[in-house]
Amino acid sequence: MKNLTELLEHEIKDLYSAEKQLIEAIPEMIEAAKNEKLKKKFAKHLKETEDHLNRIQEICKEMEINPGSTKCNAMAGLIEEFQGLLKEKSNPEILDAGLVAAARRIEHYEIAGYDSAFRYAKALKLKSVKKSLKKTLKEELKAEKKLKKLARKKIIKNARD
Repeated sequence: MKNLTELLEHEIKDLYSAEKQLIEAIPEMIEAAKNEKLKKKFAKHLKETEDHLNRIQEICKEMEINPGSTKCNAMAGLIEEFQGLLKEKSNPEILDAGLVAAARRIEHYEIAGYDSAFRYAKALKLKSVKKSLKKTLKEELKAEKKLKKLARKKIIKNARD
């Protein structure tokens, strides 16, 4: 990469791949979760993730980026970690606590990616790209905050009892 535009393009491709992988993985998280509020949170986030992918696709069109077969290895690893959790012999409350932790790690990865891409777009004065990335970043921050709150108020308490 020779310039900030190329770095932004790299980040967009990575986010595209990450969102695609999540769309495939979240239904597995919904099915595995036992707590109804957690299931609903995951289901809501699946819809948001589809919206995020649509925004990234719009950015790709605007910037003439072909995301091609780029694979986000970090997201693949995070998904692999949560799938490993499903193979453990855990009671439902412990599994839910583990799923929240896995989902929060995923959110933190996305937050870092969207925040970086947003700042690159801002520096490059790409107004509509910046606006789309900022909207998704805010949604990711909100999702992480809700997961944290759910964990603190319900999930961890249930796992402890």
